[in-house]
Amino acid sequence: MNILAFSDLHLSQPAADRLLEAAKDADLILGVGDFASRCEGLVDYIAQFAGWGRRAVFVPGNNETETELRAALADSDITVLHGDSATIGNVTIVGIGAAIPPLPALPWQSFDLTENEAVEKLSSIKHADILISHSPPKGIADQHTELGSLGSQAVLDAAKRLSPKWLLCGHIHDAWGTRGQIGATQVLNLGPTPNWITLC
Repeated sequence: MNILAFSDLHLSQPAADRLLEAAKDADLILGVGDFASRCEGLVDYIAQFAGWGRRAVFVPGNNETETELRAALADSDITVLHGDSATIGNVTIVGIGAAIPPLPALPWQSFDLTENEAVEKLSSIKHADILISHSPPKGIADQHTELGSLGSQAVLDAAKRLSPKWLLCGHIHDAWGTRGQIGATQVLNLGPTPNWITLC
């Protein structure tokens, strides 16, 4: 299965164009949040991905809410996850969006979850081949140049408990492309370029 994954587009049309071209060869497409920018521009921007249909799974970032993302994709067959799972082919994907933990105060309303809220959302999940989380796990692929480690303990604990083959994240732009390992789980902070992964 050819799996294409990305995060943090923030309304970039060049990034979207690269992904639309790459997606022609993808069996599964994983969008790991922050399609919009400061909660603006989501509806018009995301419409160009609607044709991906059932082979695409998205989670919200902190630049769009779960409600906004679901509404923007209501007329498509793209799956939106936030504390739940979906199985496509033989691959079970678990997804959680938002900034976890909440970011420092911003001049716009970030979509955030506390660590406890994230734990509660993920507590009923029993299996994952791939965990897609907008926020990275604490201590891995989560280093901000000025603010240090901004990852989530809840995401780290979920990865340890579920032991997916991949944990795919974004959110921390300074860490795009950074890889790590949690037991048998490979971690990758994606960024807005086409990333190809395998489950082998």
